[in-house]
Amino acid sequence: MVRWIDETIHDGWGLRLRADRVLYEQQTEHQHLIIFENEAFGRVLVLDDAIQLTTADEFIYHEMLSHVPLFALDEPRNVLIIGGGDGGVMREVLKHQGVEKVTLCEIDRAVIDTALQHFPEISAGAFDDPRADVVIADGTKFVAETSQRFDAILVDSTDPIGPSTVLFAKEFYGRCKTCLKPGGVLVTQNGVPFVQGDELSASANFFRQLAFNDVSAYLATTPTYSGGPLAYGWAARDTGLRTTSLKMLQSRFNAAHMTTKYYSPEVHVASFALPPYVAQLLDA
Repeated sequence: MVRWIDETIHDGWGLRLRADRVLYEQQTEHQHLIIFENEAFGRVLVLDDAIQLTTADEFIYHEMLSHVPLFALDEPRNVLIIGGGDGGVMREVLKHQGVEKVTLCEIDRAVIDTALQHFPEISAGAFDDPRADVVIADGTKFVAETSQRFDAILVDSTDPIGPSTVLFAKEFYGRCKTCLKPGGVLVTQNGVPFVQGDELSASANFFRQLAFNDVSAYLATTPTYSGGPLAYGWAARDTGLRTTSLKMLQSRFNAAHMTTKYYSPEVHVASFALPPYVAQLLDA
């Protein structure tokens, strides 16, 4: 009998992938986790009925969440990732040779262990890098208690369902701001604005209430995340980071000697060109 996996996070809108072969399924301490193979998208990870990644298109999300903020910064040294237990964002961050330390704070150890077993190519050895520091903890508590200060905080969260709900709260964003260095930037996964506009609007409002000097978003299209391009929330004290010139981005990218499949300096600049319906959500 054919099994279909339904993503049901949107009201009146869904996505269905055929599970050609289920590799793993477990109710962890925090969430329901399933991994399966699909002919079109490869190996797929789903948490609480929300598709998290596929081996076919994961590079888009991971590259854009990582490289847009890091290439906007001048010599980022210390980076915090909240969530991201699959290791894909950490893999991309560690491509920046000037980064001295990456702290990955993941609430669910089972996500890391399962990803290492079934998706080793996603982290590609990142967990073994001496610059990587893995902390198993609630991200909200970590940013409230740590004395570390970060050049960039990357919130690689699921949608605001279950344990990730607190990662979309004003209190959490405020604690992140406290943990940022003066020139730092906070980037968040903010859903598909065509069908999740309230999510982006709420985060942008919280960023403004917390007196971030520059509040915006940028976009990238990942086929798995249906309904249009995905939005990445942007909050920074330095108003110049978002408008880093193409010439500067190209210089930094060339010096990094890294290979990417989606990110480029040109895509970086273009990703901040928002359609009016998205720009309006930022001001709602």
